[in-house]
Amino acid sequence: MARAKNKTVAVWLALVGGSLGLHRFYLRGLGDWIGWLHPLPTALGWYGVERVLAYGQDDKLSWVLIPFLGLSIAAACLTGIVYALSDAEKWDRWFNPEAPGQAAARTNWLTIGALVMALLVGTIAFMGSLAFGIQRYFEYQVEEARKISQ
Repeated sequence: MARAKNKTVAVWLALVGGSLGLHRFYLRGLGDWIGWLHPLPTALGWYGVERVLAYGQDDKLSWVLIPFLGLSIAAACLTGIVYALSDAEKWDRWFNPEAPGQAAARTNWLTIGALVMALLVGTIAFMGSLAFGIQRYFEYQVEEARKISQ
């Protein structure tokens, strides 16, 4: 018999390692192909951060790559929020269909703490990547307009 999947563990994994797909591997196993796709945008985002450190903030490729990191973190946090807010019956239907009604599906204070952290981290990651991308886009537009006007 398979071991019941704990909701609190899944929410914390989504918060801490969700951008690498750890929550998907915990819930669906290592054969989950969507879980293996999670590290790709995260790696692209980190590559963008490395490019900014190496070439400075004027590197246009990093403007495109860095938001991938923020969006992958925000998506993982959103998944953690959905997991934390699901009721026990829904959790059991999703991840414990063979053993419903166990304590693994219940919400406790550790789940609520992870929910609050996921809201905080997800909002910061999403708004930061959105602000970075939009700021760089408008700076580029102003620079191009200056070139045209000269």
